[in-house]
Amino acid sequence: MQRLGLGTVAVQGWWVRLAGLAAAGGFLAIALGVRVLASGDGVLDSSGALQQYSGTALYASMVYAGVFVLVPAARPIVAGAAAVTFCWLVELLQLTGLPAELSEHSLAARLVLGVQFDATDLAWYLVGVLPLVLLHVGVNRWRSHRRKGFTKTVNTPNNYRT
Repeated sequence: MQRLGLGTVAVQGWWVRLAGLAAAGGFLAIALGVRVLASGDGVLDSSGALQQYSGTALYASMVYAGVFVLVPAARPIVAGAAAVTFCWLVELLQLTGLPAELSEHSLAARLVLGVQFDATDLAWYLVGVLPLVLLHVGVNRWRSHRRKGFTKTVNTPNNYRT
């Protein structure tokens, strides 16, 4: 599968990156949608438990997708570990007060770094990443099994006997 002079690995890498960007965008849209719908009046509202915890889990899901934007060849378990580690480090950084200070001056800093430490978030990061890792591993195994089965069916000499 060589197109535009690129090797198969390079083409697959760009597809993985594109899928990672699309997934991250989808997770962000869901998080914002939950906040708007839960408020009932069409405003972004982060005050309820549903908005807070779903936002935390979806943030971790976005980080997981982002790992594949940066490293398209990452294995799901490694990507999951990297995503959870990153989320936990950001959460622990909140103990310093630096994210709160930066958040006063930047909405982007508030969205990426948060404001204050919440130990409950440490568990919700796992909730956002673990199902994706399990799904990703399952899809990879299914695809691998399917390819092996297809190869065996096509290439075995017994298929040509009558």
